[in-house]
Amino acid sequence: MQLFSSYRTRFANDIVAEFAPASRLSSRKVAILAAGCPGYPGGKTELMRLLARHGYWSFVPMYRGSWESRGEFLAVSPHEDLIDVMDGVEKGFYELWGGTEYQIKDPEFYLIGGSFGGAAALLASRDERVKKAVSISGVVDWREQENTLEPLKLMSEYLPSAFGMGYRTHPDAWKRLAEGNFYNPINAKDELDPKKLLLIHAKDDRVVHAHPARSLAKAIGASYAELQRGGHMGVGSAKKPHIWKRIRKHFLAR
Repeated sequence: MQLFSSYRTRFANDIVAEFAPASRLSSRKVAILAAGCPGYPGGKTELMRLLARHGYWSFVPMYRGSWESRGEFLAVSPHEDLIDVMDGVEKGFYELWGGTEYQIKDPEFYLIGGSFGGAAALLASRDERVKKAVSISGVVDWREQENTLEPLKLMSEYLPSAFGMGYRTHPDAWKRLAEGNFYNPINAKDELDPKKLLLIHAKDDRVVHAHPARSLAKAIGASYAELQRGGHMGVGSAKKPHIWKRIRKHFLAR
């Protein structure tokens, strides 16, 4: 029995990403997983294994200025990191340990973002190379975080204490988010393609409330699925059968 393995690569000099090849190396399908914050974005082995079985290459980037990636966190919109990953995949990339080179011919990109990363998936979906994008418990409007369990002022105090150099950012970065003019999907709603999008949320999510996602989906005509229970879900929840079933159907829809 062959053991499943994930590898590491680097894009745009700064961005370290874990990746796993598709079960068929000739596959053009590429899934980029945008993780939440705070938290370590790695450890998505089960989801990457699932994606590989269904013919997707999978990549889990560490945002600039976080964890193993260089730079300053939130100096640029994190969705730009996903764009850089797509650029790098198109050019070809190599595995850092052994140096094996990979080239995916004419890649098709699929995005799955959770929580903080949901905003990245929505914003990056505007790139014409993206076929489909899914936001799970994703932030739609940072200004709506004030009355949740994770208001941005609390996050700005908690991150440096709890995660140290895991996130290297300017003290005013979270204030910039709270103002709502930066890295905020609601501001780009007129640029979003509803046919690409699936938003999944749980009604009992107290960390990122469901109503902003529900309202955005209704306003632009995007697909929306609201679970009665589930709380706050991360990108890793995509591997759960009832959620993966929805995602797979969305990815396969034309």
